Amino acid sequence: MNVYHKQVSMCGCIIMLSLSVIAQQRTIHIRELLSLVQSQPQVKAYEQQSQAAQYNVNLAKNSLMPELTAGYQAGYATYNNITGISYPGLISPMSGPPSTGNVYDPVPGTAVAALLKWNPLTFGQRQAAVEKAAAQYKLAGTYYNDVLFRQQFLAITSYLNAVYLHQLLQSYEANIERTKVGLQQSLVYAQQGLRPGIDTTQFQSVLAQAQTDLMTIQRQYYAEISELTRITNLPEKPDGIVLSDTLLIHQLPVDADTSSGFASHPSLQYYQTKREVSEAALKEIQRAWRPKLDLWANAFARGSGVQADGSINKADGWSLSRRNYGAGVQISFPILQFSQVNFQKKQYKLLLKSDEAQLDQVKLNLQKQKETAQFNYEQNLSIAQQSLIQAQAARFAFDGLKLSYESGLIDFTRLIQGQYDLLKAEAGEANTFLQVWHSLLELAAANGNLNVFTDKLK
Repeated sequence: MNVYHKQVSMCGCIIMLSLSVIAQQRTIHIRELLSLVQSQPQVKAYEQQSQAAQYNVNLAKNSLMPELTAGYQAGYATYNNITGISYPGLISPMSGPPSTGNVYDPVPGTAVAALLKWNPLTFGQRQAAVEKAAAQYKLAGTYYNDVLFRQQFLAITSYLNAVYLHQLLQSYEANIERTKVGLQQSLVYAQQGLRPGIDTTQFQSVLAQAQTDLMTIQRQYYAEISELTRITNLPEKPDGIVLSDTLLIHQLPVDADTSSGFASHPSLQYYQTKREVSEAALKEIQRAWRPKLDLWANAFARGSGVQADGSINKADGWSLSRRNYGAGVQISFPILQFSQVNFQKKQYKLLLKSDEAQLDQVKLNLQKQKETAQFNYEQNLSIAQQSLIQAQAARFAFDGLKLSYESGLIDFTRLIQGQYDLLKAEAGEANTFLQVWHSLLELAAANGNLNVFTDKLK
């Protein structure tokens, strides 16, 4: 009874452990990858950069608001020629009565002021700055979309490779089982004197090689799953990931919509927006050689240790005894900057032409990429159909060779060659099916719409 209870207890522990391992595993669907990639740190970094670019638009628009600065000053300075020195930028300059001679005694001076500056009219310069900032914000958004699209493409590619390796694992495991069966049969035949003992040794050698090949595929599968978790920012270890779409390696996409264009392709939109930024930058430069209108108002109070009669009273320097205000308008025109602006205009026109040429090249690349992907997709569909025939024939051939070996009609070499041909045919079938899905993914990438691929998943 004690032994029985111990066995039951051990079985219960094993079952609980197995359930715990299963509970820790995470099942991943291909469609889920599209959202998982968004949590990747690199992708999130570009998203935050895109959001940060939006504030450039707000900053450009905010220049319409007047600028009001207030401050207080206090200092010591010689009293020659002016009634105290003020730090520039806040206090409007004002000359005082000249002194009759050089007096180097320092006198105190204080001031408090509020300076208002406003540029209500910029002759189109502010609007050009806003348009440029808006184009740059749009460019940051399209760059983020392009990065996200590329990472989603890489994630699906890695998933497909992992599905293929998963199928290879099953084929190699089946090959090991076939080899073990052959080894057991060879042992029986050798004991009965029907087969030479060398067959058993050869089967043992083939089994060792098959197990080594299986471990190699396992290492590749682990590496591919690890890469998938890196792209998708999943915290689970590779052995905690379960692929749910492994059956696609046994089926072909049917009636895939490959007729859509690439007008919404993220890369195309990025280069289109890049051209828009160059156009906005050129407009900003063209409007740089325009007048500027400034409105200003200044209210301030000051104190000076120099009296009106020229005498010094340092106590008055610390009091705000004189109050002043002023307002005005200024219009300025950069006359001698015409040459500089003209050079910049020529520079930005060339940059705009460069962006247009890059856009034309992207359109050409996408067109050729789509044509090539379409051709590969159709060819791979035909190849996959042939691989089905080849794999089925290899299975029939191996079954026949196995019966012939058991009947003593063929030797070990013929049997193992048939077994190897079957393994090769199974791996080839999985590879051709994978290539069909890969070419459909390439076609979806050329169209800039991954739904062309995901819509065919069952």
